[in-house]
Amino acid sequence: MAGHSKWANIQHRKKAQDAKRGKIFTKMIREITVAARQGGDDPDANPRLRLAVDRALGVNMPRDKIDKAAARGAGNDEGMAYEEARFEGYGPGGVAIMADCMTDNRNRTVGEIRHAFNKHNGNMGTDGCVAFMFQQRGVMLFPPDTDEDTLMEAALEAGAEDVIANDDGSFEVLTAPEDFPAVRDSLADNSLTPADAEVTMRPENTTELDDNDARKAVKLIERLEDLDDVQHVYTNAELQAAAYEDA
Repeated sequence: MAGHSKWANIQHRKKAQDAKRGKIFTKMIREITVAARQGGDDPDANPRLRLAVDRALGVNMPRDKIDKAAARGAGNDEGMAYEEARFEGYGPGGVAIMADCMTDNRNRTVGEIRHAFNKHNGNMGTDGCVAFMFQQRGVMLFPPDTDEDTLMEAALEAGAEDVIANDDGSFEVLTAPEDFPAVRDSLADNSLTPADAEVTMRPENTTELDDNDARKAVKLIERLEDLDDVQHVYTNAELQAAAYEDA
């Protein structure tokens, strides 16, 4: 199984995150707070919190902000009552799009999500309309100069499910969600540090778009990601770096 230009795409995503660092930090604080409320403020005993902390560190969020958010969540601050919600729909070219949210006002969030779909050539769908196309997976991306044999051996020995060679020379290591921290740590112990690593909703199959629909899809995704209540956006669109540059 081979993918497309994963390496170029992740560079564009990181540049976009850098441009919106303040908003990214706000989303991370919300995620850490909810994770700590549900399972306590010890990352070693709370896998969801550990993933949230790792994600926050990955966007260079200061450690003191992370610790304060976790402590706030574990203290059950009644002023931070967020509901988790997932909204699904179809984007340009019929591609599947999902947005995972944390909201204190579901009606507001529904309205904002629907408006984004409608404005950018998409259609909001019903619950479950596209979720079946995705599976939760741990994904680690390694640069094109990574030695394939070394990575393959170390990853499979650590308990990874698969190692994928992409068309651009980069590699992806896939894990079950619950095995992600152990596999990542084992690879790091072997001097194999991913450029990007997360537990995400990965599409079973992807859909290629023409240039016009690809640009429209990127605009919809970026609009959804810019909403305060949206934590993550997933799609089965196969988007090349040029679509981000032209959007």
